[in-house]
Amino acid sequence: MRFVAGKVAVFRWMLPLAIAMALMGGIYLAVRWSAQQSDAVAVKRQQHLVELVISKMQGSIAHDQESVTVWDDAVRKVSQEWDPRWVDSNLGSWMNSYFRHDGAFVISPDRKPLYAFLAGQTNEQEAFSEIGPEAMPLIAKLQERLAAGDEGGTSEQVLSIGESDLVRIGGRPAIISVKPIVSDTGDIVQEPGREYLHLAARFLDGDFLTHLGDDYGFEDLRFSVLPELGRQRSYAPIVSSSRETIGYFSWLPFRPGADVMKATAPVLLVAGALLFALTSALSVVLRRRSRRLQESQAELDHLARHDPLTGLANRASFNRLLARVVATSTIDQANALLYLDLDRFKQVNDTLRHPVGDRLMVEVAKRLKETAAGAAISRIGGDEFTIIVARTRQDEVEKLCDALIAAIRRPFEIDGQPILIGLSIGVAVATGNDADPIEITRKADIALYHAKSAGRNRYAVFGPHMDELIRTKRDLEQDLRAALDAGNQLEVFYQPVYSAQSHEISSLEALIRWRHPSKGPIAPDAFVPLAETAGLIDRLGAFVLKEACSTAREFPGLDIAVNVSAVELAQRHYAAQVLSLLRQFGIEPSRLELEITETALLDEAGVCEKNITALREFGVKFALDDFGTGFSSFGRLQRLEVDRIKIDRSFVHAFDRPGGGVAVVQSIVGIAHAKGLRITAEGVETEEQSEILRKLGCDELQGFHLSRPMSKNSLRQLLGADKAQGTSSSSRS
Repeated sequence: MRFVAGKVAVFRWMLPLAIAMALMGGIYLAVRWSAQQSDAVAVKRQQHLVELVISKMQGSIAHDQESVTVWDDAVRKVSQEWDPRWVDSNLGSWMNSYFRHDGAFVISPDRKPLYAFLAGQTNEQEAFSEIGPEAMPLIAKLQERLAAGDEGGTSEQVLSIGESDLVRIGGRPAIISVKPIVSDTGDIVQEPGREYLHLAARFLDGDFLTHLGDDYGFEDLRFSVLPELGRQRSYAPIVSSSRETIGYFSWLPFRPGADVMKATAPVLLVAGALLFALTSALSVVLRRRSRRLQESQAELDHLARHDPLTGLANRASFNRLLARVVATSTIDQANALLYLDLDRFKQVNDTLRHPVGDRLMVEVAKRLKETAAGAAISRIGGDEFTIIVARTRQDEVEKLCDALIAAIRRPFEIDGQPILIGLSIGVAVATGNDADPIEITRKADIALYHAKSAGRNRYAVFGPHMDELIRTKRDLEQDLRAALDAGNQLEVFYQPVYSAQSHEISSLEALIRWRHPSKGPIAPDAFVPLAETAGLIDRLGAFVLKEACSTAREFPGLDIAVNVSAVELAQRHYAAQVLSLLRQFGIEPSRLELEITETALLDEAGVCEKNITALREFGVKFALDDFGTGFSSFGRLQRLEVDRIKIDRSFVHAFDRPGGGVAVVQSIVGIAHAKGLRITAEGVETEEQSEILRKLGCDELQGFHLSRPMSKNSLRQLLGADKAQGTSSSSRS
């Protein structure tokens, strides 16, 4: 009996142990399997990431090349007036210092290397001999495509055709890319297939692996010809366009599952129950994280399609919806697009500040949805909306416009304060499915312009007569092109900038003027924005900069400032063009100051900032023009370095108003001086304004009270009189 009782006791003790061990074993196997699956997914993602980075690097190198190969100056310097120093500065070592390319070569139409640069190689012939065997097939293929007039793959972003491939050079993996050196204006005639070529090389080992590992968390990233560095490593093949594997990237893979196993194995050995609880808790946490991730993804998807403030559809959604409505229309179905713009909203926003403006915008959106129930409403800009009304008639659209205007004209009440704004609407009606959505939007925008011109708080339906506005704009654009070609209508005027303390001329600002042969003087406000939208701003800016450099050479004692459009500054080759002109005229970079607007601060691609940084390294100075009138802040100034701030004339003109601009200017001067920036006040029109600005601490003054903009001949007379009198005070009478 004692024996039987002993066996029962052992059984009772062993059974829980067996159950616990079985539970521990099951949990261990489940966790191990999950860890292996997680590791496999992580390894796969890292392999895909390596392939994606290499693919994007190929496109990036070709894009970098286009910043210097699609350029008239480059065509002239390599084919007409060979200039080795210029080629090295702009097509060679520049590509290494600015874009980190390891090699840059200029190839003649006969496939001979005219210039060769390869990091670590001083002999040009040996440099090209290293890369030539791999590059020649690409060069030959590109020349065949050029001769055949092939333009496949070009777009607004890709300006010229090219060839690139993954190769192995001297046992090292590399990307090589070949691009033609072509005219950006089309003014230089080139024989197809006989263009000079630019060859770029970027090795995929060395510092590339270091940066790739640091940026994306690859541990011990290496390159090997064969996958023979051990089974514990992950491999990603480097495959050329001909499907040849030229080598492998290998790394110690990120294995989150293995890390989890190492952390939990001791716990499993100590207490199965605790591990089970921990696993359960971990499962709950993972589910919650997954749910939050799904919610975040859904929120991101919603934000990608909607305006975050009002919840209405955004511009991208509007474009897609309008295209879909037009495409699905029957031949006799009429659709209407309403283009809405709020009247006096900017004044409300400026007076009551942005928080009130945001709340007002939300209330406006609510009224639009209530009034145009069932229609597709979008917010496409600050105070601009669109409404798509499908399957409608013009009389119904007109009734809706009246209702919308009446709804917005009713006073809004925010924090007990009534706010009155208005609404102007432009309407375009299109029938059938062959209408162009872009043309419909254009017509609605033109109609909106007419509604605002007619007195606001009204609507206008697009009619053929409104196209006259477009024709006028096109005629002005053609006239501007002709003026740039003729060279005798455009002239650069110069407005002196005076020292606030000594009253002497300290520098000059170059200003473009256009005297049309039949229309007379045309204001820069009319033709400079047109040049930006018509793709002429590069030519116009180059004209002003060239004239300014000529004047700076004539008056070596004065610095000169030139206004630069954000569109110009966003061109990748802009810094190289400026430096080339300075060298051509023998001007020290420190004598040139480029005046930029606050739009340059909003460049999301960062090209403006790169150009500014590159030019500042050579000594070119920068000024922020019209400070305080847009979106700028001193926080942005901490990121984008400038040397001088130009206070907008609106603050100066507000001096004589109660609570005017004196306090604002005083604050700007104090903060700017604390940061080491110089201050120039624009729009000085009276001696009283001049004296106030001097006492506030402004460094320079500029305005009609001191001197109006003048031609170069008048400038010569002014500076000649100043030298004769030893002072510039007489010029300000």
